[in-house]
Amino acid sequence: MSFAALGAKVGICGRNQERRDSAVAALRVHGGEVFAQSADVRDSEALKSAIDNCGEALGPMNYLIAGAAGNFVCPAEKLSDNGFRAVMEIDLFGTFLAAKHALKQLKDTRGSALFVTAGQAFDPYFGQAHVGSAKAGIEKLKQTLAVERGEYGNRVNTVIPGPIANTKGMEVLGGDMSDERLSAAVPLGALGNASDIANLAAFLASPLAAWITGASIRVDGGSNLLGAGGFNASVKQFFAAAE
Repeated sequence: MSFAALGAKVGICGRNQERRDSAVAALRVHGGEVFAQSADVRDSEALKSAIDNCGEALGPMNYLIAGAAGNFVCPAEKLSDNGFRAVMEIDLFGTFLAAKHALKQLKDTRGSALFVTAGQAFDPYFGQAHVGSAKAGIEKLKQTLAVERGEYGNRVNTVIPGPIANTKGMEVLGGDMSDERLSAAVPLGALGNASDIANLAAFLASPLAAWITGASIRVDGGSNLLGAGGFNASVKQFFAAAE
């Protein structure tokens, strides 16, 4: 919403038509042009079509945000092959494909990209071997592209969100804990909002961030300062009780 409110033309891509249509309607409240096309980020040709068609409809891309993700909590010994593969393909492979197919447009515009990772890329979380592996891969992909694309003026960064209220991620990882209990574990004493991430994304897209590339920026209310110990203990207790 932040980009639409600032007057940007916005292109979105997703598998779920209902959610996509809802997002388009919300974006159009702010005026401006919106392009939307269905694609699974694991389908290279479908994603290329969406990115190419977006460029034709709205003009060459100036900024790419790749944030497709899958998550569930499962210890490695119980994690199915397909479960591990699905998260790797959605998160890491999907991010790679989005970047790959956007690079020509970004080269023409000297644009930039933002990938969404997570704290699991840096700290070991119980039941998150699949997610940690995928997110760590995105971090390394970011670094590599920042080096390769610098000569074209392309900047590539990552954002590491903390606990964000009213998101699917919090439904999966927050379990039955109340917002008050979750907020108490954040040094700033509150869950984040989607706008906190959007505001950083808008900053990184602007000339104010012209010399920032290859950066990993945490927007988490200080959650990372406490490590993963609390989460790990809670999840281990849950699985022990379920046995």
